[in-house]
Amino acid sequence: MALETAEKVATTDDAAPAVSFATDPTRYAHWHLSIDGVVATLTMDVDEHLGLRPGYAMKLNSYDLGVDIELHDAVQRLRFEHPEVACVIITSAKDRCFSAGANIGMLAQATHPWKVNFCKFTNETRLEIEDATANSGQTYIAAVNGAAAGGGYELALACDEILLIDDGSSAVSLPELPLLAVLPATGGLTRLGDKRHVRRDLADVFVTKSEGVKAPTALRWGLVDAAIARGQFDESVSARAASIAAQRSRPKAAPGVVLEPLAVSFGKDGIAYDHVSAVLDRSAGVVTLTIAGPADEAPNDAHEARSLGCKFWPLAVARELDDLILNLRTNELTLGTWVIRTAGDMRGVLDHDRFMLEHRETDWFVNEVELLVKRVLKRLDVTSRSLLASIEPGSCFGGLLLELALVCDEQFMLDGRMEDDERSAVIVVTESNLGVYPMGNALSRLESRFFGRASELDAVRVAVGDPLDAAAASELGLVTVIPDAIDWEDELRIALEQRTSFSPDALTAMEASLRFVGPETMESKIFGRLTAWQNWIFSRPNAIGPAGALRRYGSGQRAELSRERV
Repeated sequence: MALETAEKVATTDDAAPAVSFATDPTRYAHWHLSIDGVVATLTMDVDEHLGLRPGYAMKLNSYDLGVDIELHDAVQRLRFEHPEVACVIITSAKDRCFSAGANIGMLAQATHPWKVNFCKFTNETRLEIEDATANSGQTYIAAVNGAAAGGGYELALACDEILLIDDGSSAVSLPELPLLAVLPATGGLTRLGDKRHVRRDLADVFVTKSEGVKAPTALRWGLVDAAIARGQFDESVSARAASIAAQRSRPKAAPGVVLEPLAVSFGKDGIAYDHVSAVLDRSAGVVTLTIAGPADEAPNDAHEARSLGCKFWPLAVARELDDLILNLRTNELTLGTWVIRTAGDMRGVLDHDRFMLEHRETDWFVNEVELLVKRVLKRLDVTSRSLLASIEPGSCFGGLLLELALVCDEQFMLDGRMEDDERSAVIVVTESNLGVYPMGNALSRLESRFFGRASELDAVRVAVGDPLDAAAASELGLVTVIPDAIDWEDELRIALEQRTSFSPDALTAMEASLRFVGPETMESKIFGRLTAWQNWIFSRPNAIGPAGALRRYGSGQRAELSRERV
């Protein structure tokens, strides 16, 4: 099967995806965003009648994927459009209710892939909040003005501080295990120990106590940072936010960069943006993604980059690729193998890569673009698809785009030239590949690739900046297979046919196991450990069987649980 090129994507606007991740504050149905100087407030006010799918009511600020899509959008916009903001308050518009967590009706009726994708995106959104706190000078605090259960408390856990109202009734809880026969699926268990340092035995009591714990005990156990009387709550939250904002360094009165709507066309067999496209081969189960290099030179300075806004090439590519990943991951479950290509002028890519390296530590906008690229690459890392890089003449896998090849499970690079093309395929390693875009395990992709093989990593460092042809790249261990022009199409075709013949479940488990080596971090635990167990538990009869806990929740009937330990 010959690879199709970006030019062959025929798109129409009558094939929009079932789920779109495009939104903006004017279209939010479940959140209110307000800005008051250096403090922003995100107020959760879920409309129970506007679930993303029919069949359930989202009472008590429970949420589904649609609520998290809006939250994801708000977090990105605060970083780019409101650089002056130094503290973000997450709170609720509902009296005595912060959030009841993921909607149980939605989970009970959802397919297994839907539940797992929902949990994965929710995890990524919570990590975006923590990344903004750690790297963007925008500290998130949770003003928990009522009961916070399950995913509601997990949302608070993603914030840097949790301020809980002490009104005699409000409590925090993670009741998934006793009530639903599942687990806190958005990092709840991991954050209790790794982030909040809650003692293991107390965490055990807390997670098995369906009613949770109220403010005084929650403060004593370390589940929250403050317990505040109702009459003092609003004033105390405002004072704390102002104090945090005064300590953070954010650009004074810097104009933000508006995240304009993406230009995208959907067709039966393709999706096309300005710089990113995908060809969907449904019969083969393969997607070919092509990322185009820049058409223009890099800006002269950071001011010019900011004036370009969404047209600044690294930002445009990152946003488009992120949207494409989410669209494919959610709407195209049977397209299990993704081939990643690049096309364009290598010099232009390296010029932008150099610009990013020069300004990343001195300009807030370039820093935010770099952080977005990092998050998009991480989203690829944890995407349950086989990823293969196709490195051909005309490719531009250099610097930040070389990361796309390093994300992949295997790399195919043409050795020599095509009959009708005098160019050779080359790749270029730059300083960007040495740690600017770390994985969830806190290692660069090169460090992960050569884990425990220091001399090989040192050899790659020596080659920084050199154009590497297939033989050189193979010698350095940067690519997997280097077919010549005669064998190129057959080698790739056979590899794709083999990949699509395997069990998707087994491939997902294998790839997730092999992509992350070395030290564990809170982030790698959340994706590699917690969601793996959640994936399995969500498919078990104790949770989703006819008499399972998810099916019978709220019915007044007790779940029938098999007592076998498996």
